[in-house]
Amino acid sequence: MEHERKNGTVTVRISGELDHCSAQSIRRELDALIGEPGVKTLVLDLQDMTFMDSSGIGVILGRYRTLRERGGGVAVKNMNPQVEKVFTLSGMRQVIQIL
Repeated sequence: MEHERKNGTVTVRISGELDHCSAQSIRRELDALIGEPGVKTLVLDLQDMTFMDSSGIGVILGRYRTLRERGGGVAVKNMNPQVEKVFTLSGMRQVIQIL
């Protein structure tokens, strides 16, 4: 995972799969990044993500809840068709901003 910080926003590029096997480690890394003082927004760049299942949805929604409590939020960008389909079917499009 690569990341960049700028003006209270952390942009993270996730590569590969966000599934049951990888969810826990990605969750820990994201929590460490958004746990830093001043971070209000998390942008997930999913250009290099090849697969996401319900565990990935849980990771994203958990970070959304954390940041929403601080008055911030989560956005995603560069979804491939498979990941976009998961977003649509799960109803995530109504909760998470898509850039």
